[in-house]
Order: sequence, then structure tokens, then C-alpha cells
Amino acid sequence: MTITDTGSPPSTTTPPTTTGSIRTHTHTPTIQIAGPIRDRYDEVLTPEALTFLTELHQRFGGRRHDRLADRMRRRFEIGNGHDPRFRDDTAHIRDDAEWRVAGAGPGLEDRRVEITGPTDPKMTINALNSGARVWLADQEDATSPTWKNVIEGQLSLRDAIRGELSFTSPEGKTYEVTAERTPTIVMRPRGWHLPEQHLHFTDRSGRRLAASGSLVDFGLYFFHNAQTLIDTGRGPYFYLAKLESSEEAKLWDDVFTFSERYIGIPHGTIRATVLIETLPAAFEMEEILFELRDHCAGLNAGRWDYIFSIIKNYRGRGARFVMPDRSEVTMTVPFMRAYTELLVKTCHKRGAFAIGGMSAFIPNRRNPEVTQRAIEKVSADKRREAGDGFDGTWVAHPDLIPTAMAEFDAVLGDRPNQLDRRRDDVQVTAAQLLDVHIGRPVTDQGVHDNVSVAIRYIEAWLRGLGAVAIDNLMEDAATAEISRSQVWQWIHQDHSTAEGTRITREYVEELIDQVLTEVGRRDPSTGSGTDATGSGTDSTGSGTDSTGSGADSTGSKIDRFEDAAEVFRDVALRDEFPAFLTLGAYSRFLVETG
Repeated sequence: MTITDTGSPPSTTTPPTTTGSIRTHTHTPTIQIAGPIRDRYDEVLTPEALTFLTELHQRFGGRRHDRLADRMRRRFEIGNGHDPRFRDDTAHIRDDAEWRVAGAGPGLEDRRVEITGPTDPKMTINALNSGARVWLADQEDATSPTWKNVIEGQLSLRDAIRGELSFTSPEGKTYEVTAERTPTIVMRPRGWHLPEQHLHFTDRSGRRLAASGSLVDFGLYFFHNAQTLIDTGRGPYFYLAKLESSEEAKLWDDVFTFSERYIGIPHGTIRATVLIETLPAAFEMEEILFELRDHCAGLNAGRWDYIFSIIKNYRGRGARFVMPDRSEVTMTVPFMRAYTELLVKTCHKRGAFAIGGMSAFIPNRRNPEVTQRAIEKVSADKRREAGDGFDGTWVAHPDLIPTAMAEFDAVLGDRPNQLDRRRDDVQVTAAQLLDVHIGRPVTDQGVHDNVSVAIRYIEAWLRGLGAVAIDNLMEDAATAEISRSQVWQWIHQDHSTAEGTRITREYVEELIDQVLTEVGRRDPSTGSGTDATGSGTDSTGSGTDSTGSGADSTGSKIDRFEDAAEVFRDVALRDEFPAFLTLGAYSRFLVETG
């Protein structure tokens, strides 16, 4: 079934015009719904909201495709030996000491601990009750972009913002928001590269394309909630993912300016925090801040996607760009230190908040030793960030909020931030950002772990789960990308492990078979099974695993390991390197028809 935006019927066209002997038709731009309509979806997909989405796509869709083409050209150039560098044509922006960004909006003055997570009702309630200062409501890497998750996540946010959200689990447990002070919500839409194939945009020429996941996520959230957020003393705030250039930042800034004008709120009401999680963006931090300056609150050090971006861009550039086991690529290796210290310096120079990243270690309420190890690891990570000058940080689990809070309280005290710490002592060169030599080996266990984590994560993702506890680490799309891209690079660089095992397609195929025998499989008659994640707690801390406990968000009671292994082969074993593992898997497995 296809339901048409009644605000802009696709069948409406203006009369044909004649130029000489050529007759052309100009179509009225429209958004069509191609996905199924379930309970309450009409509260999100209103005619007025679809008209707004149509305007966004008509005005900015072409520029989005231009920016994606720029990414491909840049990746080709790096792959052929042209390293990124600080741009000469924007040196005047970096040299001008006078300009500043807008900074914190209401409710963003103190961001010392932020919790991240998907936007399903249970996770939304847990985040709002967590005690964190900010909640990153994630429609991106922590959300599998099923149609159900995309639209019902919007419903969760709408209800939460209006104080109307509650949830009852299939077991009969009721969840409600009980905190007197809830975190400020900062919503993360999908990156520019991701489509939304359950909505189709038809442009003036009659071309029909999948909608932009970015514009859909942003547009629906902003249109329905911006004024209510303002009325409650906060505002429409966003995290911007996967940016690679200041031109992409300028595109977002223009989207914001148009959207503010469209609903009649003051220019600069929107605030954005940009994740610096791609290598090209690390060379344009000041330019990104400048282009978003009227709407910018800060930058975030998106560590996992940043590591993936380096592997992706340098995967074919020789042995010196081969990284060791994923567990050895820590925040204390020199190139990661250079990147994060440059971020803090850049932010504070321009009045922007510097927000730290997420340590993957999570507690396990059924295993005190695992919990103690997680607390020690997270405490050290947050102590380093606070000491380096970050104004806040991320955690993935509510039980880690006191640990992170204690480390930032020790540095900040009663101050809401440390923007006054300028870090003029930091001098980072392009060579330091690109020196990825760590001096540690690839091991047999490291290869096995990458194959295992990637397949188990993809299996959960195919069932609608985006943030998954695996082996007591919080995995999302970014960490899975590291795992599969390392395997691809090790094969294509003809690398061997420290034990002398040559990493070949055939060897990895053996590991795939091994992993499929190791994982817990779900009984299709009951939906239950042994824990496929190796972890006793999900990201909510509720004491259940993320994959082995019955029906998932898609309603499926069977596992998807065979499909996951096929996706892994496609993104790790082929000659071509897909830019993102989620693109092909989304089109093949997650798209529904009405």
C-alpha cells in the first residue's frame, strides 16, 4: 500500500509547458509513504509533517547528493596517496581569532555526563530516569533503522517530551518516568549517507528517490517537538553524525535556518553538537564550527567511528597503516591522543563544549568481577578526559553514571564546564594525526574476536537491535564497522598473525563456521535460547541479555545468524569495500512494503 501525503498530492502537476517542440511536465514535489501504517503512525506522519519533509528534500536533497559525491572523491584521493591536510583555502577562518560559536542553549550549560541509547519506550524511560545531565536519543548507530524503530522512536520522543510516556513489557512490568530532573534531550538523526526507503520523494522533474534518513529523522522530530521543547525551557538540540567536511556542516546550518523560519522560531534556537568521527573532519574542526557558528554548541570525540574512518580511508595504503587487534587501539595511543587534544583546544578557542566519547566497557549485575573491571576501565577513561579539558563525556549504561560523574566532579567542582581552559600548550600536526603506528601485533584471538563480534552484532541488528551487549562490551554499528573493516584490510594486505597464521579468505571462512557453532541459537518454537552475546546484561541494566530472550523489536522468534554471516561475507571478504556495512544490509533485509 502507498499512502500519499495529502498536503502535496503526487498526482497534481502543473500544465505542460512548451519550449519550441519540447513539451515538459513540472511535477509538484511530494513525499509518499511506502511502509506499513501501524497504530499511531498517523500521529507522526501527518500531512503537515510530510509537507515539511517535502520542503526539506526539495531544497536540500540535491546538495546532499553533491556532498556524498565529494566524500567518494575524497576517499579515492586518499586511497591514491593524497593525504588529508589542513586546508589552505580556509586558513583565514582558522587565523581569525575573533569569531565564536553560539554555545550552550537552555538546559545544555552542564553536560558533564551524557547517556546514550536508542529511542524505544523502555530505553527512553531508563535514560530519562538515569540521572545523567543529557540524553543522546540515538536514531543512528544505536538504532537498527527498521521502519518500526524509526517511527515508534519518534512516538517515544513525542510522548516523553509531553510527559505522557509509559511502557509495559510483555512480562507485565511497567516502566514510567519518575525522575524529578530529567536529562536534556539531544537527538541524533542518521548520517547524510543513509536513506529512508519507506518514504519516497518525487522531485519537480518527476524523479522518485528514497528519502534521506537525516532529513526524515531531523524533520519529524523538529516539526512535532521544537515548540514544546522551547515552552518547557529547553530547545530542539541535535547531534550530527559522520560529517566529513565544513561543506556538510554548512548544509546542516542551512537546513536549521530554513526550519526555524518555517515554524516561526528565532534564528539560532537550534543547537547542534558535531561528532568528529571521521578522519577528514579532524582536519576541518574549526571550519565546521564556523559554518555552524549560529547553531553550534560543541564537538564530540566519536572515537569508534574515527578509528573506522582511518581504516576505511587507508585500507589499501600498505602495511604501515595496518592496525593491531581492536583491543589494542586505545585512546592513549599517539594518534588518538593527538585527535582528542586538538578537539579540546579547538572547541575552547571558539567557545564550544568539548564532549568526550564512550568507553565500551559495561557492568554486569550478575558478575561482580566484570562490573568491577568495567568501573575501573571507565573511571580511568573519564579521569583522562576530564584532565585533558573535556567538558563532559558519554556513558552507555546507567550504572556507570556515578563513576563518570565522580571523575568530572573532581575536576569541575561547582563549575558547569571548563571552557576557560584553552590548551594553548597543544600543537598538533597533520603528521601526528596520520601516524597510526602502534607497534602491537594482530593475533589469532583478535581475528576470531572480530569475526565473532561482527556476526553477533549484525545478527542482532537484523532483528531490530542497534545497541548490543557482547562479551561485556557495548557494541553498536561503529564497533562492528571496525571489526569487519580490519578483517578486510588484514586479508588485502596479506597480513599474518603473531602466531604465524596467514589471514586469508579461506581462514576467515573457517572462523565464520566456528563462530556459527559457538553462538547460542534461538528455538523458533519458543524464541528462547542460550545467550548469544556472552553478556548477562543489556544496555538498560535490566539483567537480561540483548539477543537470547524471546521476540525482538521485529517480533521475530528465530535467529538471523545465517543472514548475518552472509552480510559479513559481503562486507569483509569481497574485493570491493562497501563504505558502510549498514547500507546494503538495510536495503536487502530491513525494508518493508506497505
